[in-house]
Parts: sequence; C-alpha cells; structure tokens
Amino acid sequence: MGVLHMVAPKPFDGIVPRALPGEARSYTYASGVAELAIAGMLAAPPTRRLGGVAAAALFVAVFPANVQMAWDARNADRARRAIAFGRLPLQGQLIAQALRVARGED
Repeated sequence: MGVLHMVAPKPFDGIVPRALPGEARSYTYASGVAELAIAGMLAAPPTRRLGGVAAAALFVAVFPANVQMAWDARNADRARRAIAFGRLPLQGQLIAQALRVARGED
C-alpha cells in the first residue's frame, strides 16, 4: 500500500480529513513513506519489535482517515458503506496485532 500512495495518490488524498492543515497530498505521501519504512522494519528481525510499535502508532494516526472515509460514504451505495464502516473495527484488530509483534508474541 505504501507504493500505491506514491504511484496513485488521488484516492488516498480523498480520505485525508479536511480539518488537517496543509495539502492532502503531503499526508498521502508521508503515510506512504511511513508504511514502506514500517514494512522494512517488520521484515528485518532486529527491528521487528520496533516495527510493531511503529505500526501500531501508524494505525492510530490513520484512524481519522478511516473515519473520514466512513463519513463520506454514509449516503453511498450499500457496498461502499459496508467497506468504509467495516474498516473502523478492523483498525482495532490491526493495532492489537501490531502490539503483539511489539511484545515479541508474533
């Protein structure tokens, strides 16, 4: 997904909360770079636990974008609403898994 943020940023720009200062594209690129860096950390055994902490932090940081996506989809078709609202509880599961990695449990 980090690469996708760089090569096809427009969909990601659309879910950046409008209340954030600055250009949406800056947040899209920054989150893409963060995702790529964290993937590298998770892949390398010496930095895996730190990568788990970083992943949990990133999942918390991007949660407002998921809320924005759900808000924007509130009047959309059923499938789009299901995807947008389904992402919200999934974020908690991703955070929990990242914390398990951080503790060395996975």
